[in-house]
Amino acid sequence: MSTLPVYPWRLAPDGYATRRQLRAQGLRPGGQDVAAQLERPRRRRGPLVAYLYRIDRAKPVRPMTPARWAALARANAARRTCPQCRTDAGYVIPALLGTCVPCAYPDPCDSPRSA
Repeated sequence: MSTLPVYPWRLAPDGYATRRQLRAQGLRPGGQDVAAQLERPRRRRGPLVAYLYRIDRAKPVRPMTPARWAALARANAARRTCPQCRTDAGYVIPALLGTCVPCAYPDPCDSPRSA
């Protein structure tokens, strides 16, 4: 088992990039293993680690097909649909609430008053 080369934060040699940096260049790791890692020291916890991939082994990002666009649109619509009242809230429903804001906090003034 070989160990990964470890570089100090911001001092990685040319030819290596993180996933985000690859994506910004229109690339993806493409199945390659992690080639190196960066470590940024922190005061009270372990170091912050970023994995690096070789740019020359990266592959282009796969293009979005019409079916993928449709699936993404359906997934985003499901995130906006309230499971209780089944309406499109117009925003992504917070996971903490689980429902749209009107369903989570019904207005007590709208309820019928007992006489």
